Amino acid sequence: MESSSSSSSVSTITEEEKKKKNPRLVSKSVAIVGGGISGLAAAYKLKSYGLNVTLFETEERAGGKLRSVSQDGLIWDEGANTMMESEMEVTTLLDNLRLREKQQFPISQNKRYIVRNGKPEMIPTNPIALIKSSFLSTKSKFQLMLEPFLWRSSAKNNISDENSKQSVGEFFERHFGKEVVDYLIDPFVAGTSAADVDSLSMPHAFPELWNLEKMFGSVIEGAIRSKLSGKREKRGETSGKKKGRRGSFSFQGGMQTLADMICNELGENFKMNSKVLSLSCSPDEASAFDNWSVSYATNHQKPSPDQSFDAVIMTAPLCNVKEMKISRRGSPFMLDFLPKVDYLPLSVVITTFKKENVKRPLEGFGVLIPSKEQQQNDFKTLGTIFSSMMFPDRAPSDVYLYTTFVGGSRNRDLAKASLDELKQVVASDLKKLLGAEGEPTFVHRFYWNKAFPLYGHDYNSVLGAIKMMEESLPGFFYAGNHRGGLSVGKALASGCKAADSVISYLDSPSDDKLHSETKSVEEAIKP
Repeated sequence: MESSSSSSSVSTITEEEKKKKNPRLVSKSVAIVGGGISGLAAAYKLKSYGLNVTLFETEERAGGKLRSVSQDGLIWDEGANTMMESEMEVTTLLDNLRLREKQQFPISQNKRYIVRNGKPEMIPTNPIALIKSSFLSTKSKFQLMLEPFLWRSSAKNNISDENSKQSVGEFFERHFGKEVVDYLIDPFVAGTSAADVDSLSMPHAFPELWNLEKMFGSVIEGAIRSKLSGKREKRGETSGKKKGRRGSFSFQGGMQTLADMICNELGENFKMNSKVLSLSCSPDEASAFDNWSVSYATNHQKPSPDQSFDAVIMTAPLCNVKEMKISRRGSPFMLDFLPKVDYLPLSVVITTFKKENVKRPLEGFGVLIPSKEQQQNDFKTLGTIFSSMMFPDRAPSDVYLYTTFVGGSRNRDLAKASLDELKQVVASDLKKLLGAEGEPTFVHRFYWNKAFPLYGHDYNSVLGAIKMMEESLPGFFYAGNHRGGLSVGKALASGCKAADSVISYLDSPSDDKLHSETKSVEEAIKP
């Protein structure tokens, strides 16, 4: 069944403006496979340039990991709970969609907690406050203060190439010591990617910090210089522009509001419950365009008639891409070079407790649990977001709403445990953390069997495979959280960048395009 979003909203750019802006593109069509935030962002940008866009999504709803639920006076997110405005593409989309008025900023969002010695401790909000606090030992504080001197730019010459295979834990321990890794980096990594510091590759998980070390030696010195340089560059750009508020935010009704607003702008350009079965490149040798044919099945029925497009943006996970049949100029394009991607499972457990039954409620964003605390104090969960503390309108006034995360690389099996077992695990941890007594008054669980791809030590093979697909298949572009970052903002930016690549590709002269295709064929058949 074909599903379309309401097209009653006023488009940001009129059809006449689109044609004036780029008349060369208005007759072009693009298929987007996957309706997560990357696919939606790509579709929105392409449509704003006047291209015809069709989005294929296997589920009955768009949004991917943006999944909000409203039920019995409660509003919760089963995927991403917040995002940040760190990418230019996020700022542009918020402004163009007039989403500023729908933004929700958490109350006391700077109050964040990490468990230490079995109890939540508030994390200092900046490095100076961290040095002044009692959160770290004196030894670790000295190591933090000395890092710019011990790793000054002259020291970068001593950074070995072997470090390119370092884990996140090894990198931060070199610079700041084991305590910082155990009680700051470890819980942060688990809370943002469900991974652990030993499995994550530093160059892939934190490329900005990795590059700062290569440039400046000291991570702290590099971060300061980079921040000052960024401020100078933005002075001229931000004049006359309204700055967004800093920090994490959501939207009225949850994170899915972002996806819904994009869907409203796109209009009738969706094919929901539609699984792409095969892609065929350049079926018509005489034409420089209309060179992609897409076969898909709706609601598990027989394949629908093929549709032709000038380009394809793929945002589906690589494990799903492997299931598709791709052919090029009549010959099968084998996908056996695609490596196996390790995905981390995660259960999101929603609970409510009567306020009188929570003896030690905490105001703020939430609490993260280091793996060391799991081992020493028998915690089982990764952490909990204080959902109704952040956004009071998401629960009745007499209850607290909590969002707890279970599983990840620390405990893959527990992620897929039964609801009853997860209920007991979450209730036990919340009792130790917040003094929550008795049974929760409401329990709900959503299981992600592939919550995040793991940016592991062999992740170069994944990035190389994506690059090979793009180079071997003209008009094929990949976007999503398999490269460039896992956050909502990074995934959104990835979709926008893929759209930019499509626009550049389709706006190039036909002769250049055909030359590029010939070169790609030659490269693909090289032994």
